[in-house]
Amino acid sequence: MWGAVAAVAGAALVVAAAPGRPVGSDASRLAAEGAEAAVTLLVGRALDEGHGNVTVRCPAEKALQAGLCDGWRQQRVLATAWGAGSVLGRAAGSAGPAPTVALPTDADGPLEIALADPGRLTDVTVHDRHGRYVGGALDPRSRRWANTEPLRAGEEYTVRVGAQDVAGTPVGVTMAFRTAPPTDDGRLTVEFGPKEGTYGAGQIVTASLSRPVAATDRTVRARVEQALQVTSEPAVEGGWHWVDDSTLHYRPRTYWPAHAVVHVRSGLDGVEVGEHAYGGPSDGLDLTIGDRVEAVTDAAEHEMTVRRNGRVIRTIPVTTGKAGFRTRTGVKVVLGKELEVRMRGDSVGIGRGTSEFYDLPVRYATRVTWSGEYVHAAPWSVEAQGEENVSHGCTGMSTADAAWFFATVREGDVVEVVNSGGEKMAPFGNGYGDWNLDWPAWQQGSALAAARQASSVPPPAVHASSRLRPLA
Repeated sequence: MWGAVAAVAGAALVVAAAPGRPVGSDASRLAAEGAEAAVTLLVGRALDEGHGNVTVRCPAEKALQAGLCDGWRQQRVLATAWGAGSVLGRAAGSAGPAPTVALPTDADGPLEIALADPGRLTDVTVHDRHGRYVGGALDPRSRRWANTEPLRAGEEYTVRVGAQDVAGTPVGVTMAFRTAPPTDDGRLTVEFGPKEGTYGAGQIVTASLSRPVAATDRTVRARVEQALQVTSEPAVEGGWHWVDDSTLHYRPRTYWPAHAVVHVRSGLDGVEVGEHAYGGPSDGLDLTIGDRVEAVTDAAEHEMTVRRNGRVIRTIPVTTGKAGFRTRTGVKVVLGKELEVRMRGDSVGIGRGTSEFYDLPVRYATRVTWSGEYVHAAPWSVEAQGEENVSHGCTGMSTADAAWFFATVREGDVVEVVNSGGEKMAPFGNGYGDWNLDWPAWQQGSALAAARQASSVPPPAVHASSRLRPLA
């Protein structure tokens, strides 16, 4: 195994070098000695020597000048012709992982790479041991690179730099470092919902944070949201919406495709989420979407139409809420099913002893709101079903139809009511009314979408901001 270590102010970077080759910080000296092409890099970062108490205050143009910034350290590292493509800490072709050294690097501080000699940077990549890349940007002269995304606490990073000397000869070097571990014991974690299983096309993915993130802290909200990753097969457009300070909901732009597989993961571990506060590890979630079942009730026509994957499979005569008890309009999602439930008027504000009070055992009850709206069997109103609306807000049907509906739908299936004259289903708080927000309104609840709109910058492609090419 071969290598060299450059050190400044007690910090160290592991740097790959070749056996028998000179290692130093002065490319001009090597050139004078007739050695191969080389360029000196200045590698700067904030050190967390105070265990979470480092603050770097420095103008950008002074950042790489040693001694001008509190908490800032820089090293001179040589990029050579033989270093291009070399593997950290081991000879080319040898096996085994590349070693790193523990560095007190502040994950919330900047990482910068610049040229100390004439030439230009052509390629800078920074990634952790999980293959996650850190976004960065070159200055217009291609002489300085700085990260545009934060590092993670307690993480190992590999840095590969490609450059050209003044003659255009390619040079390179590979380095590694480790950020300081998080010091906050109360690390931010997330619990995803629902439980693993198969759900309908309207199912909402939820994320409950272990502590709140205020709406005024837009930067942290954007970091949290970016770390909560949802992918699906097939891929769909979707996004998170902050319901409150500790709850997010995720939905696609339109309903999930039938038989999609959804993967939900947290990338919060090690992410800076406040002043010296970090995210912690969280369990992921995998869901399967079943057939796309949609039940649409036209209250004015007293009829429910049920479709599976776009095809009508049953038309059911129903009764919905009468005057004073109109059924909520809009899209709801099946929350659960109860074979038998006791329904009483006082549970929804109807006083005992009044003419509207009821106390009934109800079978085949499919719940669509937490406040007590169901699709259920109503044998006492069969004569009104298909003719008029006589219920206290639920959708009633015959026992046979209710049994069929109960057996057909699952949690997450879509139940929509139109033309009832009732109030609009609330987006949040009484079930999953998320689908009643159109897509632009949904995106307004995204911290990431707001950040992109503010900067007028489109979302980057995967790895596009982390790998840089020479400027024309």
